[in-house]
Amino acid sequence: MEQFTNCNICPHHCNSNRKIGQIGNCKAGAMPKVALVSLHNYEEPCISGKNGSGTVFFSNCNMHCVYCQNYEISQQGKGKEISIERLASIFVEEQERGAENINLVTPTSYVPAIIEAIKLAKAKGVTIPFVYNTNGYETIETIQSLKGYIDIYLPDFKYAKEELGRIYSKVNNYPSIAKEAILEMYKQVGKPVLNKEGMMQKGVIIRHLILPGEIENTKQVLKWIEETFQNNVYVSVMAQYFPTYLAKEKNILNRKITKEEYQEVENYLYSLNLENGYIQELGEHEEEYVPDFNLNGV
Repeated sequence: MEQFTNCNICPHHCNSNRKIGQIGNCKAGAMPKVALVSLHNYEEPCISGKNGSGTVFFSNCNMHCVYCQNYEISQQGKGKEISIERLASIFVEEQERGAENINLVTPTSYVPAIIEAIKLAKAKGVTIPFVYNTNGYETIETIQSLKGYIDIYLPDFKYAKEELGRIYSKVNNYPSIAKEAILEMYKQVGKPVLNKEGMMQKGVIIRHLILPGEIENTKQVLKWIEETFQNNVYVSVMAQYFPTYLAKEKNILNRKITKEEYQEVENYLYSLNLENGYIQELGEHEEEYVPDFNLNGV
């Protein structure tokens, strides 16, 4: 694909020629690389539903979070390269399994190929919604290219503080870039639309993972969502953080969040005018949310 000969798909603007094996920041090649295809029951209720979300976990990532729970695929590149035709067939198979939607997890590096696969899948009868499940570090141009192909945007908004993006994820200007991308997502799909079963058919769900010791960052993220969207998007506050990958070496991130931190976030969330969304319960088995990336379904 032409976009892969001089890659500017994400804000790193590597200009690498992925077609001849040049490696950019995300280390992705020219073909889609997938680590797991599954029916996933641990997404938000309006995404997972009764049957599960048809997740397609893509390998490689343009962020390098020291605490990434999916580091095997995002940072170490575990997965299998497949053709666009095979990717389209996977989408068809997910629908045939009864998936509530097609959930594209960490898709940024492969957007041009994904668009072509969606075209093929729709021609083969896929009608369930497509979900774009992203870290939020996106260019406006890439999000604009997805118009008409994506029904539900599921972006992270990780950091309201620019320095945290640099320290924890090795990216520059995360807050401004993510805000612009999320605004474009909302511009495309608008207010949430749910069917009679409570399943989202169109809309934006903004996710945020609470980090230990960074509660003020969480408050700033939530405040921006309230001021920008009011109740026109869903908010999903996640409490499943546990130290993994490189986080064990970072003093401030080498623990789970405390009950006191969780309570502070919960109280702040309920003080805002945000009625649509979820806050994950504080549990003791956060590791269970990490899938086994065994190439099943690929």
